[in-house]
Amino acid sequence: MTDGPYFVLTVLGVLGTGLVAGVFCGFSAFVMRGLAALPPARGVAAMQAVNVAAVRPAFMVLFLGSAVLCAVLTVVTFVRWPQEGAVESLVGGALYLIGSFGLTAVANVPRNDALAGLDPEGAEASAYWPAYVREWTRWNHLRTLASAGASVAYLLALT
Repeated sequence: MTDGPYFVLTVLGVLGTGLVAGVFCGFSAFVMRGLAALPPARGVAAMQAVNVAAVRPAFMVLFLGSAVLCAVLTVVTFVRWPQEGAVESLVGGALYLIGSFGLTAVANVPRNDALAGLDPEGAEASAYWPAYVREWTRWNHLRTLASAGASVAYLLALT
């Protein structure tokens, strides 16, 4: 079992990636289903509001802070190689940095940006909404699994 500052960083990695997984899981499990059940204009307007609220400090510190923490853990793991838990720690870093942070940047944010530019009452928004919900949620399922997997990998690195 690891100790000292590396232990603390890894525990924070478990917590941060696990909390992000929980946020994403909530969206996959019920938020997007609830929004999809609304008339398109209301669903679009609600998701636009959610996307604005998401870039506030409460979530961004957790989401970006976890990415920075995972990057630091990855570098420290390479420096400490071949200590116990190194493989698990590298897996955790890769899962979060690629599967959560990376997917957010290349899959979810572009869809959010496209949605932000639409008038919720317009025909274009009504036409785009079903595809947005389906695609955004599909990518979010993967972000959820990657974040949860990162949390489990960091937990395994501690044992």
